Amino acid sequence: MTELPDLTGRGAIVTGSSRGVGADTAKFLAERGAGVVVNYRQKAPRAKKVVSAIEEAGGKAVAVGADITEAQGRAAMIQAATENFGELSILILNASGGMESDLGEDYAMRLNRDAQVALLTEAAEVMPEQSEVVFVTSHQAHFIDQVDTLPEYEQVARSKRAGEVALRAQIPALTAKGIRLVVATADMIEGTITATLLNRMRPGAIEARRQAAGKLYTVAEFAEEIAGLVGRTDLQTGHTEYVGGAEDFLAVAGDPDHAEN
Repeated sequence: MTELPDLTGRGAIVTGSSRGVGADTAKFLAERGAGVVVNYRQKAPRAKKVVSAIEEAGGKAVAVGADITEAQGRAAMIQAATENFGELSILILNASGGMESDLGEDYAMRLNRDAQVALLTEAAEVMPEQSEVVFVTSHQAHFIDQVDTLPEYEQVARSKRAGEVALRAQIPALTAKGIRLVVATADMIEGTITATLLNRMRPGAIEARRQAAGKLYTVAEFAEEIAGLVGRTDLQTGHTEYVGGAEDFLAVAGDPDHAEN
């Protein structure tokens, strides 16, 4: 395996990192020397457990409770990165949702599109040249305009795709600042809340995707791929990393952004 670049001295934010893919991504970045803001919306004990694990392994991290749909929360994360680690040059846009029933009909779009763009715009004000941004999504969202998904997931998928399109629209401004944006997309991930909920609503959904894809990545495997994009010098801005492949989607839709490198 190719040795990954050292990230010592770099500050990172990983949104939605109190558990699951975000938590493991934070740990992988910290293992390589980055100081990481572990973000949570409600689950403070889980976030603190992630921070403790990072610190026990010799890394640096701080937990920040922040709702990324709120300006105050976004500012708190950015401030935590710069004050604790001296800078912010890694932004992992992992937080997503929209299947919640108590946060309003527009919550999916507010979270998966509006908040992503707002956080990136605000973070870019303090990010130096050669900073890196990774937007985390799913094949079901990335290809939603060409390939149908489960009805229960469609609202989330469309809002995440809207978020990706809106973020890609920022590429010229980011390039002018010397900031690179790439996208990491994967199929259903074994063990995630979303996959579990979908399988509960539609029994057999996970197995169906496993049969179609041949393999579904675990939380840790996807997180390792996300973290592995940071520090690479061979990726152009706008690159789409199809984690684990996406052959059945690509066969139908092709690359919707003409950005695979």
